[in-house]
Amino acid sequence: MKGKPTSFDIAYKAGVSQATVSRALRDSPLVSEETRRKIKAIAKEINYKVDKHASSLRRQQAQTLAVLLFEDPTSDDSLINPFFMSMLASITRTCARAGYDLLISFQQLSDDWHADYQDSHKADGLILLGYGDYLTSESKLAKLAEQGTHFVRWGPSVAGQAGLTVGCDNAQGGRLLTEHLLALGRRKIAFIGDASLHCPEFLDRHRGYEQALKAAKLKPGKDLYVPVADSTEAVGYEAMNTLLARRKPFNAVFAASDLIAIGAMRALAEQGKRVPEDIAVVGFDDIPMASFANPALTTVLQDTKLAGELLVSTLINQIEKKQPASNAMLPAKLVIRRSCGASPTEAPSAKRAK
Repeated sequence: MKGKPTSFDIAYKAGVSQATVSRALRDSPLVSEETRRKIKAIAKEINYKVDKHASSLRRQQAQTLAVLLFEDPTSDDSLINPFFMSMLASITRTCARAGYDLLISFQQLSDDWHADYQDSHKADGLILLGYGDYLTSESKLAKLAEQGTHFVRWGPSVAGQAGLTVGCDNAQGGRLLTEHLLALGRRKIAFIGDASLHCPEFLDRHRGYEQALKAAKLKPGKDLYVPVADSTEAVGYEAMNTLLARRKPFNAVFAASDLIAIGAMRALAEQGKRVPEDIAVVGFDDIPMASFANPALTTVLQDTKLAGELLVSTLINQIEKKQPASNAMLPAKLVIRRSCGASPTEAPSAKRAK
């Protein structure tokens, strides 16, 4: 065989049409499994490589996905929430395995921020990471859906939402953390995070917190709630100082994210409060920094590797219509570290005094 092998060479060897070869290599159900196996074996034998550019042109697809990140306030210049970094790695690897290229950019706030991507055929679909104020972003998501844009976002599933989501069971995670604190004898548990529709992830975590308190015949105190929407160390630091200034007794804090929890622990240390002996602290996300905090932070793990894989597969299912695409929810997993410690009456200092 002279020159680069083509799909016509495979068709000749297999005794089928070139169109059948093309369908078989795309795993089309229109071609029998036996014929698909035969064609793929011949393609491997003659070292045939699919011309992605030509294939994309025929299907009017760019064979490219775009990840659009929301610009979060951060302590450095990245403007990327560290929670999304490992998820980005998983998305990148999954795209490569699926034969898709990947564009990474930031979400724009203009009404037509989608135009540079699917509308101009730079990308076949969008993965949205972060959203800021959900009530503000809701209309933009609806516009994407109306225009037929393929997209999936990381976040909670909200009633009446536009598009598909992959997210974690935030309510379950909130229950797990609160039940753990209650089991340690912590009865006065504060909550830092915006429990409103503006931030549905924090709202679901707060719902789980409330459910666990109710099961223990406790009520969340209004004075032990600080509504903050941003997820940064600075926000957690200020929120904890606000909580301490109220002079209402509490012996545990549920921070709606790890970054908020880490900032809160710094404020506690500056005020002479010991973690966990005086006040237990828990977070949510299990970012790498959580295990290196002092003390190491009890938190909820969201499986970012699986999340990245599901985001990509859900989007590709929309684009290629291989199978129905649907929302996906990942289970929450409790990760216990030193920031909770023992119950207040069994704190390490109390044990040593005996």
